[in-house]
Amino acid sequence: MEPGYPAAPRADATDNLNGVRIPDPYRWLEDPGSGETGEWLAGQDALYAAYRDGWPRRAGFAERLTELMAAGMVSPPVWRGSRRFFLRRGPGQEHAVLLTADGDGPERVLIDPMQVNPDGTTTLDAWQPDKEGRLLAYQLSEGGAEESVLRVMDVATGQEVDGPIDRCRYTGVAWLPGGKAFYYVRRLPPDQVPDGEEQFHRRVYLHQVGAPLDQDTEIFGAGRDKTEYYGVSVSRDGRWLTVSASAGTAPRNDLWLADLTGSGEAAPDLVVVQEGVDAQTSLHAGRDGRLYLFTDRDAPRGRLMVTGPGALDYASWQELLPSDSAAVLGGYAILDGAELGRPVLLAAWTRHAISEITVHDLATGELRGQLGLPGLGTIGGLHERPEGGHEAWFAYTDHTTPAAVYHYDARDGAVSLAERAPGSVAVPAVTTRQIAYQSKDGTTVRMVVIAGAGASPGPRPAILYGYGGFNISLTPAYTPSILAWAEAGGIYAVAGLRGGSEEGEEWHRAGMREHKQNVFDDFHAAAETLIAEGLTTPEQLSISGGSNGGLLVGAAITQRPDLYAAAVCSAPLLDMVRYEQFGLGETWNDEYGTAQDPAELGWLLSYSPYHHVREGVSYPAVLFTVFESDTRVDTLHARKMCAALQHATASEAGQPGGRGRPVLLRRETDVGHSARSVSRAVGLSAETLSFAAWQTGLG
Repeated sequence: MEPGYPAAPRADATDNLNGVRIPDPYRWLEDPGSGETGEWLAGQDALYAAYRDGWPRRAGFAERLTELMAAGMVSPPVWRGSRRFFLRRGPGQEHAVLLTADGDGPERVLIDPMQVNPDGTTTLDAWQPDKEGRLLAYQLSEGGAEESVLRVMDVATGQEVDGPIDRCRYTGVAWLPGGKAFYYVRRLPPDQVPDGEEQFHRRVYLHQVGAPLDQDTEIFGAGRDKTEYYGVSVSRDGRWLTVSASAGTAPRNDLWLADLTGSGEAAPDLVVVQEGVDAQTSLHAGRDGRLYLFTDRDAPRGRLMVTGPGALDYASWQELLPSDSAAVLGGYAILDGAELGRPVLLAAWTRHAISEITVHDLATGELRGQLGLPGLGTIGGLHERPEGGHEAWFAYTDHTTPAAVYHYDARDGAVSLAERAPGSVAVPAVTTRQIAYQSKDGTTVRMVVIAGAGASPGPRPAILYGYGGFNISLTPAYTPSILAWAEAGGIYAVAGLRGGSEEGEEWHRAGMREHKQNVFDDFHAAAETLIAEGLTTPEQLSISGGSNGGLLVGAAITQRPDLYAAAVCSAPLLDMVRYEQFGLGETWNDEYGTAQDPAELGWLLSYSPYHHVREGVSYPAVLFTVFESDTRVDTLHARKMCAALQHATASEAGQPGGRGRPVLLRRETDVGHSARSVSRAVGLSAETLSFAAWQTGLG
């Protein structure tokens, strides 16, 4: 162990699970409030600062990232009659601002997080206007904790008319017509649940605007699994209520439908649409009287079905858009305005992570055409007017294009730019190509490689990024950190690993539970491909990932320490034996497995990074980044792994200002797992890029 590392005694703590003895020498670092942990963290802070201050590219990266972030963003409009709601972040703004406008009238600011809290630690988590656009439900949280508090605003005056309502994390809001009431999801009070389960036990309620919360009517959730998340929606005409339930992040849900005209709003008669089925299904009540069912049931890449209100059983569903053998259905929009000869259905797809939009006849599903998009990129936020019409809006981005909003007119099929990103930015010239490669078991996997245009051939410093979990797809997007790295002379690769949704639900399931090793094999094969093609070398290759991607990085460095020079491991899961006991871990056990089951404990122990650290191994340089207000992934994972690696590695840490391969911990306060201010994002990216540059020879 290098003398510069803070002392971290190895304790004789163990778990005995299902007859398996599992050592846990750094169990004491699980307690963030102990004096021992505090002293250790103070030492890590000082050590990190000493190294960071010697990284030559840090200031330059920070300056360039600030310039590239100044492009800002804008979201597609959400319409309520002639009133539209949208987000925009302009140059110099720390957070996106929620605005509204009536017709061609002036824009008005509804919520600016910086006006709420000038220190930048307040985030706008969600918002939902009522069906008439007169009231706005919105959710704010503080300091990165993601503990959303729900309030209701009068859109015309900006005055708060209801709230605050706490315990509303991950809460949807489903307004009833007239803005008098809405359905929403709220956790039970802490004194009504067992200790340690305060993040669970949700219920669906009906709330009358302005009424005391103790008068809310509980609609759904009693007696169900404590980890379940619920979704609620109400049709445009107020007739149909849908309720969905899923256990944690499991890739399946139960679904119910109620006719509110028959059973009443406070006591809806929920009829089963899908229950106990291993599939995900959502329901939308169309303006044409049909029910539209977006599902991966018997169709892992997704399809769109239709049925009538009296024919909810699966045998009665009829296929409108069949599954595509090579593309994943991601969403749809219905354009059925009276000005159209025949109503139109827009379908959003991804083909090997690249977006497409196809046009279909709404009645039959027949393909009528495909929209011309600006490039090979990603579309999102496909919206129509809720009352119908001939228009749709969507966002588009790619590796060099800041997100812009486009408009589609079904009368003539025209696609036009509705609004550019607000900032003017000199985007560096880069080349982008998608590479198909073979994983260990012969599966074809794809990655995108971005490099500066005109860069010299031959091996160069590289960053390989991956995620591989929770059905999340890595698609092209304007990313300042990628552009800054490529402009500086490096190569940046993004791998579409199993566990994501790049190729549909089967792709996801091929990288979860007992198949998790496939994700790591895909990642190792991506690195080997970059090296084999002469793009980089092991001495020039850094890897990066966060959250589930942090688990990926942890597995990568413990399984193939020879393959990587450096690793940035952000907000990671690393102790896979105890992960369920902290944060939201228990909601992820369908993705990973549970240590309480003997077979599943075997899966977890086969790769759990913390349990695979071996003394005397020359590990890559590692930078852990953690956020002390993270309520999803507890920072204890990084603390324990950092101590284990500092003890075990045979790599010399060197001295600040020199090289070496140190193991370092960077931590921030008042910020959490997800949204953050622009300046915080710049600071984090500048330091992780300069660490990678220092280790790979970029500078």
